[in-house]
Amino acid sequence: MASQIVRRLARGRASGIFSSANPSFLDRSFSSAASESNLIRATLFPGDGIGPEIAESVKQVFRVADVPIEWEEHFVGTEIDPRTQSFLTWESLESVRQNKVGLKGPMATPIGKGHRSLNLTLRKELNLYANVRPCYSLPGYKTKYDDVDLITIRENTEGEYSGLEHQVVRGVVESLKIITRSASLRVAEYAFHYAKAHGRQRVSAIHKANIMQKTDGLFLKCCREVAEKYPEIVYEEVVIDNCCMMLVKNPALFDVLVMPNLYGDIISDLCAGLIGGLGLTPSVNIGEGGIALAEAVHGSAPDIAGMNLANPTALLLSAVSMLRHLDLHDKADRIQDAVLKTIAEGKYRTGDLGGKSTTTEFTNAICDHI
Repeated sequence: MASQIVRRLARGRASGIFSSANPSFLDRSFSSAASESNLIRATLFPGDGIGPEIAESVKQVFRVADVPIEWEEHFVGTEIDPRTQSFLTWESLESVRQNKVGLKGPMATPIGKGHRSLNLTLRKELNLYANVRPCYSLPGYKTKYDDVDLITIRENTEGEYSGLEHQVVRGVVESLKIITRSASLRVAEYAFHYAKAHGRQRVSAIHKANIMQKTDGLFLKCCREVAEKYPEIVYEEVVIDNCCMMLVKNPALFDVLVMPNLYGDIISDLCAGLIGGLGLTPSVNIGEGGIALAEAVHGSAPDIAGMNLANPTALLLSAVSMLRHLDLHDKADRIQDAVLKTIAEGKYRTGDLGGKSTTTEFTNAICDHI
């Protein structure tokens, strides 16, 4: 198993977990102001709760690794910006559009207050159409599974998360699920291109077309259309409830999974649980024109905010993904190796990983390995 893990990590480095050779997906022309000083400017959203603490860990590790990144920090506002209808300012969105690359900590939207979701705002305004999450067993960190190596690719812009809800009559509300041919083709094309570029053998389309025949039926039709262009890749269709059962029984059955929005939200978190939780899972959102916004997908954990107890691994590995998108593979390798070595040694682990280390101690141990 150790040799399989080494081969898997080597394969990911060679190709870059989130890099793409397809110019229709990536058009990386970064900020000229930063390039004049040999630095790449990237937008940083520290986020809420534990976000600023783990963002500081990333900045510390980047400094020690001498990563040529200039951070342009933006914070969630205290009032609604009418231009975005959320607490995210228009200037922060423009920063991502200009820099085309960014890193985001956890953001909390008040539940039941009528506010527009911060994450949904980012996806909609920046047209971040695909959320990509690799889930792989970490060397030295024991879970119930030691052979997990899969990728979830989630359509990010429509489905049940289109935000179209209304009250029909008192006591009856309706939520619309939107599936379009253009969005389905786009995410399917990305999934198959990703599989081919990274030496993956199988793409599984996750659906519930036996019940939602029109919406999920259209999604499957688009996936089949794209699959015909990739005869070297095995294509299959799996009903979502059966998929959940199969993942829990034997996650090795899957390779790349592509699915509509809501299913992707559920399945990607399930897969994170297979390897130890959201605190170990990197993620990146891919948008049109080459935009890539990496993020930690766990919550803001307000109960431990400011207590120096947070685990920065997910944000660090997401930052590694950002570096691979920028073709800074040497820096990405050094940081990823340092994170994995620190976890594998077991001397310095945060509470969620079964240890007693603080965020500072864990981060310092990673820096020592660099």
